[in-house]
Amino acid sequence: MARIAYQGEPGANSHLVCKQHYPDAEAVPCASFEDVFAAVTSGDCDLAMIPIDNSIAGRVADIHHFLPHSGLHIIGEHFLRIAFDLMVIPGADASTIRTVHSHVHALGQCRKVIRELGLTPIISGDTAGAAREVAEAGDPTQAAIAPPLAADIYGLEILRRDVEDEDHNTTRFVVLSPDFVAAAPDQGPVITTFVFNVRNLPAALYKALGGFATNGINMTKLESYMVGGEFTATQFLAEVDGHPDDPGLKRALEELTFFTTDIRILGVYAADPFRGA
Repeated sequence: MARIAYQGEPGANSHLVCKQHYPDAEAVPCASFEDVFAAVTSGDCDLAMIPIDNSIAGRVADIHHFLPHSGLHIIGEHFLRIAFDLMVIPGADASTIRTVHSHVHALGQCRKVIRELGLTPIISGDTAGAAREVAEAGDPTQAAIAPPLAADIYGLEILRRDVEDEDHNTTRFVVLSPDFVAAAPDQGPVITTFVFNVRNLPAALYKALGGFATNGINMTKLESYMVGGEFTATQFLAEVDGHPDDPGLKRALEELTFFTTDIRILGVYAADPFRGA
């Protein structure tokens, strides 16, 4: 049986997306993102399921720093509509709860219900872990904000469903593998993810990106990072629509080499149908 690592405890959203897309694999919980990457690079797990962006909270910053140097490759992407429930131990209700526990991102995505009920937010390591902590405490003054799956796993009652502030709350996950497995160029829409460093020259980034414009390539992501703590050296992570074998993208990547260094393709993978929804 294949093993797929995710960050969090059983019942987390990462666990849920593993169950949805890899139902025959063993989902392996890990305490941190570092542990997830280590589980795959060591060979203990075959794949990793990692959140990379959220439609409300933005990018998952840690991942963008780990990914370029991990030695792992993106082989797929999946979008998950995030649903959070407010859950309590059996017998507790809105009149008894005083604190609400969850991951910092989940708390930030559910501000309305927290404010409405006058709850004090308490940060936990992850959403499912917060549900487990509330269940173990057995305290009617505590509530958790977590995915519905966590209530089933830890024996909690759902006080309110779908407490997220926005109904478009969606997280994008990427599947990581130690092997580079590129999608076929003629089997539907493809995403190419790559990193590069710009040369320390005036307008270097403008010139580097010009090839994508002139070749009609749609760039869907561009993130910048300092390299080695130096303000003059910048690394970029970019994502574009298309396959590197497509003539337009091939020409754009060739032009990119004139103004950048250390170009590395991290993944060439099928676009999730959510992108065209």
